[in-house]
Amino acid sequence: MSRSRIVEESRILEVLRASRHGPMKPKQMARALELPPTDYKPFRAQLREMETRGAVYRVKGGRYASPDRISLITGRVSTIRSGDAFIRPDEADEQDVFVRQGELATAMDGDKVVVRIEGRPKGRNPTGRVIKVLERAHPTVVGTYHRSRKIGYVVPLDPKMGPDIMIPWGDEGEAREGDVVIVGIVAYGARRHGPTGEVERVLGPMSDPGVDVLSVLFGHGLSLEFDRAVETAAAAFAERPVEVTDDREDWRDRLVFTIDPADAKDHDDALSIRRLDGDRFEVGIHIADVSYYVPKGGPVDLEALDRGTSVYLVDRVVPMLPHSLSSGACSLRPDEDRYAFSVVATLDARGEVLERRFARTVVRSRHKLAYETVAEVLAGDAAIDEETDTAIRDLDRVARALRARREARGSIDFDMPEARVVLGDDGAPVDIQRVERLDSHRLVEDYMLLANELVAKAGTAKKMPVLYRVHEPPTVERIEKLREFLATLGHTLPRRSLRPRDLATVLERVKGRPEEALVSTVVLRSMQRARYAPENLGHFGLALEHYAHFTSPIRRYPDLVTHRALVRVLLERKDPPAGWTEELSEVADRCSWREQAATQAERDSVELKKIEFMERHLGEEFEGSVAGVTSFGFFVLLDRFFVEGLVHVNALDDDYYEFREGEYALVGSRRGRRFRLGDRVRVQVARVDKEERHVDFLLIEASARGAGV
Repeated sequence: MSRSRIVEESRILEVLRASRHGPMKPKQMARALELPPTDYKPFRAQLREMETRGAVYRVKGGRYASPDRISLITGRVSTIRSGDAFIRPDEADEQDVFVRQGELATAMDGDKVVVRIEGRPKGRNPTGRVIKVLERAHPTVVGTYHRSRKIGYVVPLDPKMGPDIMIPWGDEGEAREGDVVIVGIVAYGARRHGPTGEVERVLGPMSDPGVDVLSVLFGHGLSLEFDRAVETAAAAFAERPVEVTDDREDWRDRLVFTIDPADAKDHDDALSIRRLDGDRFEVGIHIADVSYYVPKGGPVDLEALDRGTSVYLVDRVVPMLPHSLSSGACSLRPDEDRYAFSVVATLDARGEVLERRFARTVVRSRHKLAYETVAEVLAGDAAIDEETDTAIRDLDRVARALRARREARGSIDFDMPEARVVLGDDGAPVDIQRVERLDSHRLVEDYMLLANELVAKAGTAKKMPVLYRVHEPPTVERIEKLREFLATLGHTLPRRSLRPRDLATVLERVKGRPEEALVSTVVLRSMQRARYAPENLGHFGLALEHYAHFTSPIRRYPDLVTHRALVRVLLERKDPPAGWTEELSEVADRCSWREQAATQAERDSVELKKIEFMERHLGEEFEGSVAGVTSFGFFVLLDRFFVEGLVHVNALDDDYYEFREGEYALVGSRRGRRFRLGDRVRVQVARVDKEERHVDFLLIEASARGAGV
């Protein structure tokens, strides 16, 4: 991704924004920038490259303008159920732009586009239309093949992918009616004509084992296989012997162990603790030294950047790095010498960090511990050995102090429940369970948060080229809506600038009360999405001024970026190459986007198995809670199986219902019957459609509160 720049982009944009005569020709810009004639040709190339990314925009006459000067914004398309979309701007201080389906041109979900702002309704998102697609997110689409008398067509499995794709005769390959296929887009069409494509691969009927998860995998552009060149390069680095050299500390005689899910194979992190005098503890947070094995700019690095993150689907892992590294040389496996990057912190019993340092180390994990085992040790129901048991209890003692400090400063912990699908040997779902959050989960989380904060502080102090994990405060509009909603329940928010502590206090007040689920959901939806950025903008949710991702370099590319900067600046005491800083914005944008795609792929794979599981429960009745309310009905989350389905408004035949967005409720126009987030209901499983990815419920009974009493 490195490029030779003739002049800094910020200077180019300053000149364009300062122009009194509108868009400028390249020669005018070159004169304003005082560029010598020898730099003009590469300067033109730089402008063209900036244009392809949407950093500048070219108008009639070959003139260039800063996008914001002509009401243009670049961002990614996020399609909603109606077919309309929001454009999420690259610039964090810009609002999402609402674009109706007919104004999307040929843009599809995930595409990077240029949108022209055409209206700014009071109290609502600005509106616009797409005028250019900069980058296609989906060269292929997964869908179901059908054939008519005149032509074949594919209906995308993900409704956000837009219209049906026409498949001319002869381009359907071996596809048969109803097969799930992968279609390569040949033409994206125009406003009046949809896209056309050709079938590249037939996955088979959705009912065949494994086809459902494969459809998710390919639908999100994920690849199980690595190119041979990438595999070869990774294997060569994996074969390097682990040695104690002058630039590494030897920690192999220390008690170090990993705590992970029982079936984990890629062990990013390990912990150690040593008692010091005066009720102080030396804690070691040891992270796999991936940067040693993945040099910048090599084939493995470029592939890792392209993937951005590992993806954990319901039945498999799609790793960011080849297995020879991810579950091999980099993984902190027990009883094997491994290279690590260690954060060594001295803390007191109150969780205050007294000292901290960073070091490249050689470690040898003594135990591969599961979360469940550590939880049992903490509860006194199991034992490993005296030394390890003592270390676990000491780690927990300090972790609780860290947690208390975090809570005191106002860190927000939603602790939202998650589901785990249990699969049989044939890949079919046999059970759906709530994931229990154990004390051992919190213990590990506390130390990962600590390491990430300490690294971010060092990055800021030394002005290192790291990717910060930023979470900005809610927008003014969202805060006002939240304030009005909470007031209806008797809760208030201060009129001053909102602080994390204010929201944490509200969540504490509703804990255990009937409105807890409702308030937690609405507060969560008021938040902005966390993302990666080259600037340290703080983390609102954690109530931290400094935060970066550092502890999972095997599975997250931003962590690898941070490791390289730490090694270069802190340990080698060298200045990073200029190119490292210049490309951070693009890397941040790509990693944020790939993270969102991975999260959605993981959710989709779980949802498909949930839907398959519910096929055997057609006609059965279950208790649940209203988990979402829309104009077309409300979603119910079942207590027993943690599955969500829709009670469509058309199935509510006792009244005409209207959606009251500010109340998060459907309300009957005659009787005033109300269905609101958190209400208790009893429903019957009425319809299950795996291809359309949804479950329909019929309402059997609502609680008194759900009936609006």
